[in-house]
Amino acid sequence: MIENAIFKALGDPTRRAIFEKLAGGAMNASALREGMAISQPAMSQHLSVLREARLVREERQGRFVNYEVDPEGLAHIARWLRKYRDYWPARVAALKDVLEDMDE
Repeated sequence: MIENAIFKALGDPTRRAIFEKLAGGAMNASALREGMAISQPAMSQHLSVLREARLVREERQGRFVNYEVDPEGLAHIARWLRKYRDYWPARVAALKDVLEDMDE
């Protein structure tokens, strides 16, 4: 399941920071490393994990590679969350009913 790859990718604080930086717009790996204590090989590895989870995509522009958030990955997250967003209101309402019955 792609959701497993997404949550595994975002489970790492460094990858979350990279993803959040990319949410502000496309960047190359050097720009992404600014302000982060991370080597170029480590950045490449993190970007690879984010790409495999379909959270980030790359685009070559000459000799540079720019990375940006891939909306398809976000759509997977939204679909996964929608299942639980629909589930919980009914469960909370049922709990409220039980608690009200207990108060009577």
